[in-house]
Amino acid sequence: MIENNKPFGVLNINKPLGISSFDVVRKIKKLAKEKKVGHGGTLDPEACGVLPVCIGRATKAIDFIMEGEKEYIAKVKLGVVTDTYDREGKVLRESKVDSTEEEITKVINKFVGTIAQVPPMYSALKQNGKKLYELAREGKEVYREPRTVTIHSIDILSIDSPIIHIKVRCSKGTYIRSLCYDIGEELGCGAMMWELERTATGPFTIDRSVELKDLTEDNINNYIISLDEVFSKFPKLVVNEKFERLILNGVTINDRTLLNRIEKFCKYAVYNNSNKLIGIGAESDSGFKLIKLFL
Repeated sequence: MIENNKPFGVLNINKPLGISSFDVVRKIKKLAKEKKVGHGGTLDPEACGVLPVCIGRATKAIDFIMEGEKEYIAKVKLGVVTDTYDREGKVLRESKVDSTEEEITKVINKFVGTIAQVPPMYSALKQNGKKLYELAREGKEVYREPRTVTIHSIDILSIDSPIIHIKVRCSKGTYIRSLCYDIGEELGCGAMMWELERTATGPFTIDRSVELKDLTEDNINNYIISLDEVFSKFPKLVVNEKFERLILNGVTINDRTLLNRIEKFCKYAVYNNSNKLIGIGAESDSGFKLIKLFL
């Protein structure tokens, strides 16, 4: 979509191996000739797959894009532990792998559900204002508070010891590297992440993504997804001019003529009478108001 002669919306990029998520953003800025560009969830340089990139005022939608369910296809290598939990790190220990397929399957299934997960030291999370990976590069290891994440499912695609091929559906904030490490610790032989591809995040899937190398200044607009499509699964709420004016001014609405049309705590894509997406709103105990304004 075009606004003020500049594109805005979301690109579903299939990030290649070997570059950072910021490298992708930098290229999109150049192609779109737009400074306001951001991605919806970091992928490490040695991971590939779905990376939503928001352009222009669509960057306001990043938080909603990041909170969606994720799907990954990963290869786990048993018997090796590295400081980064993946093949890029320094090997800390190696062990013999003698677990049977039945034992491996049983252990992997233990991780399905709501679990407490410790983030890896080599991550962008901050502690006392400093990123963990910066501390790790200084040779420091600090306590990381376990975080509650949800593993919706783990499908074992193949077991060819020492390599296990899995597909994981999980909540935001899940570190697949930590999952691989934890599986190895539970098996007693250690493990690291060998390969990782993100195949879905929220409504964005790998089969509908575009290769970064295929984008040009001339065709980039053909691949931009509108915010209307991004939020097409959200229930739609059309408000009249009176409520539109109040909502745009940040007023919390308690008028029953509006509240009777919606469910409490459900997020709505809010439109005006001209069928223009205003933003995302929800009713809390205090009334209905916008969570995010897109106009």
